[in-house]
Amino acid sequence: MSALEIASNLITTMSILLAGRNSVHTWWTGILGCVLFGLLFFQAQLYADVTLQIFFVVTSAYGWMHWRRGNNGQAKPITRAGLRHVALIAPLGLLVASLYALMLHRFTDAYAPLLDSLVLTFSVIAQCLLMQRRLEAWWFWLLVNTIAVPLFASRELYLTSFLYACYWVNAIVAFFYWRSQLTKDIDATASANVPA
Repeated sequence: MSALEIASNLITTMSILLAGRNSVHTWWTGILGCVLFGLLFFQAQLYADVTLQIFFVVTSAYGWMHWRRGNNGQAKPITRAGLRHVALIAPLGLLVASLYALMLHRFTDAYAPLLDSLVLTFSVIAQCLLMQRRLEAWWFWLLVNTIAVPLFASRELYLTSFLYACYWVNAIVAFFYWRSQLTKDIDATASANVPA
């Protein structure tokens, strides 16, 4: 376990916990954690995860702005993506992951290119849903964490693997927290629209 792995995990854990609590501060802490994880994954030959960290840095900057001002100057509320939307993007994610895995297998010395690519692809989907404050983001984070735990353990990134197991639990807690916030917002909107 290196100092880089410890620092990456501490900062990213803080960012993930902030996301679960629906806090805008998830984004700047996430940027810092992603830079550190990019370096760590490069050393571990998990190149799809390096690509993912670059994506996270860019989208975290966007997410930060979008959460703060994405609703006509107001904080963007939590909404649902809908089952139809999820049913369309999940198979597309599998296809993209398969194609990226083939490319990694053919042109690099990547370790476990399919699993690494699945983590990449479904993290991209989860991040896009998170940036839009969609409840279903947490479904995809559960999937990502389920794949990532054994993958990182197989590269002897034990702290990272352990924390991704904790993130799995956090995704469940965050889902229920976000769902309760969504229900409160819907109830408040319904109450405000009832004529006096």
